[in-house]
Amino acid sequence: MTQNDSDSDFLPLKVISVGRDGKRRFDKRDRQRLIEACLQPGVSVAGMALRARVNANLLHRWICEHEKTYRGEGATQGSGDAAAFVPVVEIACADPQPPLPQLPPPHRDATRVAQRPSAPSRITVEMPNGITLRLECGVHDATLVSAMIETLGRCDVPTGR
Repeated sequence: MTQNDSDSDFLPLKVISVGRDGKRRFDKRDRQRLIEACLQPGVSVAGMALRARVNANLLHRWICEHEKTYRGEGATQGSGDAAAFVPVVEIACADPQPPLPQLPPPHRDATRVAQRPSAPSRITVEMPNGITLRLECGVHDATLVSAMIETLGRCDVPTGR
């Protein structure tokens, strides 16, 4: 966003006083205008800090303080901004599903032949630079494993020292 000269006639900020500690005190009205200018979409806070001749971290702190006070006022005055969080409401299904039919109990012979879950497969890759990769893969990871092997095959890694 480009700003007209009339929009930035307060830049650089006017220094009201300098304390013994070296801290500069700025005009409150100009400081507020700077903060509001930084809150505009597309404005670089660091760029505005340079133009205002203030530290970018200090300007970020001013913006954070402004947002905290604005949020505090918005809660009491009712701000026009949309809520940050929208409540989620569960809507009941208009056509409920009928209950599933009961399945007959399994035969005793079938329980004896029950398969145990397979152990995860392990792949160990030692790269030319000395790095070792150890991967554990389940049955459902076949696509990921093949992509990993293909990618490692294309790697051009310098040898270790």
